Amino acid sequence: MIADVSLWNYTCPNMKEVLVMMQEPKRCLLSGESEESKPNYREIDPNTGMQKDYAVLCPEERAKGYVRPYRTTYIHKGKRPKYPTRELTKEEQERYGQYGYVLFEKYPKGSNNGIGRFWTEEDLQSGCGTQTVMGHALSETYARDPKFYGGTFCVRCKQHFPLDEFVWLDGTQVGS
Repeated sequence: MIADVSLWNYTCPNMKEVLVMMQEPKRCLLSGESEESKPNYREIDPNTGMQKDYAVLCPEERAKGYVRPYRTTYIHKGKRPKYPTRELTKEEQERYGQYGYVLFEKYPKGSNNGIGRFWTEEDLQSGCGTQTVMGHALSETYARDPKFYGGTFCVRCKQHFPLDEFVWLDGTQVGS
């Protein structure tokens, strides 16, 4: 069924604005090129660990305003339990010790994440604590659309990691 747009205009005088807001935001690369013109932009430079180029919201998209504060610096905190942990039971040590697990994090009742999670010492020691400073276009993209990226770069580790391993200087989660 196709709706009568004239009826929409009658019932919602700002329908054109709503439709514009629902469109995919315009993306471009830091270099100013389009993603289509540089299909290999995500390739990693072995010397820096960074991509050849990065996607950002185009300037006209970023100029529409921010939904989160403009921030330039984040910290690589690594993976951390969100809920209380406990030592492994003797049975769990025998059963799962071969995988390097040292702690168990029990999720609260009603959590959609299951029962809990086992943690290794490597997981608990992840994150180097280094501050990474982003350029202006990347910072504006995060401020305009916090869910734009699924991961980000650590300048010390020279690697990309999931967003949940980073916090802004004020302690809030990157990408939230």
